[in-house]
Amino acid sequence: MAKKELKAKVKSLKAKLKAVAPSPVVKAKKAKPVSPLAPAAFPNLPVIAGVEFAAVEAGIKYQNRKDLMLVRLAPGTAMAGVFTRSTTRSACVRDCQVKLATKVPAGAGGAIVVNSGNSNAFTGRVGDEAVAAVTNGVGEALGIPASRVFSSSTGVIGEPLPYAKITDKIADLASGLREDAIEMAANAMMTTDTFPKGAAASVQGDGGEIKIAGIAKGSGMIAPDMATMLVYIFTDAKISQTNLQKLLSRNTEPTFNSITVDSDTSTSDTLLLAATGKSEAAELKGAYLKAFEIALRGVMMDLAHQVIRDGEGATKFVEVRVTGAASNSDAHKVAMAIANSPLVKTAIAGQDPNWGRIVAAIGKSGAEADRDKLSIRFGDVLVAENGWRNPEYKEEDGAAYMLQSDLVIAVDIGLGKSARSVWTCDLTNRYIEINADYRS
Repeated sequence: MAKKELKAKVKSLKAKLKAVAPSPVVKAKKAKPVSPLAPAAFPNLPVIAGVEFAAVEAGIKYQNRKDLMLVRLAPGTAMAGVFTRSTTRSACVRDCQVKLATKVPAGAGGAIVVNSGNSNAFTGRVGDEAVAAVTNGVGEALGIPASRVFSSSTGVIGEPLPYAKITDKIADLASGLREDAIEMAANAMMTTDTFPKGAAASVQGDGGEIKIAGIAKGSGMIAPDMATMLVYIFTDAKISQTNLQKLLSRNTEPTFNSITVDSDTSTSDTLLLAATGKSEAAELKGAYLKAFEIALRGVMMDLAHQVIRDGEGATKFVEVRVTGAASNSDAHKVAMAIANSPLVKTAIAGQDPNWGRIVAAIGKSGAEADRDKLSIRFGDVLVAENGWRNPEYKEEDGAAYMLQSDLVIAVDIGLGKSARSVWTCDLTNRYIEINADYRS
C-alpha cells in the first residue's frame, strides 16, 4: 500500500473513532460546603423603617453571584462606628473614620456601599481615588452629600479596586432599593463565608416598640481590634449620635473584640450602627436607654458568635472562660492565649483532651499566674487543680466531652475576681485548604 494511501486510511479511521467516542466528562464545580455549626436558616429580620437595601452582580472577583450591595438611610439618621486599628487599614476604613468625625449636614440622609472580592487595602492613592469615585457616585445617584456615604471593601489585599465595575452598577442599585432585601445584602458581602449572618431584637420604648436588625460577614482573618470584619446594624430608635457611639464602643469589647478564628486582624474591620429615629417611641433615656443597650448587645453577641461558627474549616464552637484573674487585662490575656494557640485548636479539632497545651498557653500569656492555684475544666469535668492533675479525672471523660460540637474550656487563675470569656473555633485541614487557594 502506498504511503499516501496509508495516511488517508489512518485519517479516515481517526475520524470514525472520534465520531463514536463518548463526550468528555465535564466535572461540575463543587458547591461550597456550609459550616456544620451554621444555623438552620437565615433569621426573619424585621423591616427597619428608614432603611432600604439592594444588591447586584458587579463581577469584581466572583462570577454569577451578587457581590455589591447598597443601603440607603433616611434623612436624620444618626451614625456610629468602630474600626480596625491596624496601621495598614484600608482606604475605605480611613475614609469612614474621617466622615464620622465630620459635622453632619442638617437633615442629611446616608448610605453604605459594600463590595466583596477586593479589600482596596494597601493600594495607595489609587485606593483613595477609588473610594472617592464610588462614594461620589452613590451620593449623586441618591441626592445626598458624599460625606454621608460610607464604603467598605473586603477581599484580596494589595490589588487595585476595579471601581468602574462598581460605579457602572450604581444606577441599578439605586433603582432596586427595597426595605425587605436585607438578606440579599448579607449574601452580597460574603467572601469565604459559608452562610449569611443576621440577628435581630426588639425592645419596648417610651410610647412604642423599637427594632434592631444586623448583618455581618466574616470567616477568616478574625482577631478583631475594635470591630470584626464587616458588620452593619440598623435600628429605628430615636437616640443622639453621642449616646449611639457610647453604646457601640462600650459593647464592642465583650462581643466583637472577644472572638478569634486565627489571630489575624483584618485591614478592613468595620462596624457601623445606624439609628433612623423612625420608631414611634420617644428619644431613648434612662431605663429605656439601658434596655435598648441590653438588646443591642444581644444582637452584637449573636453576630459575633455566628462569625466563629463560620470560622474557616471550623467543626467546633469553643468558649474559653477565665475567672479568678488578678485584673481584667490578665483575664483577657489568658483567654486569648488559649483561644489563639494552634496547639490547643488542633487538639480540639482532633477531639483530644490535651489539657497540657492549655497549661502551656496560660504560661506564655504574660498574665500573672500561680501554678499551684490554677484549675482547668472541660465543661463540668474537673481536669486539673492545685498545680496537678485531678486524681479523679479520667481521660475517657475528657475524650467523651470533646466529641461535642459546642465546648467550654474553663480556667480559674485563683488570684482575684476578674473574669473574661472569649470565643474561638478549632483549626482543621480545611482552614489550610481555604487559605492556600484564596487568590486562585
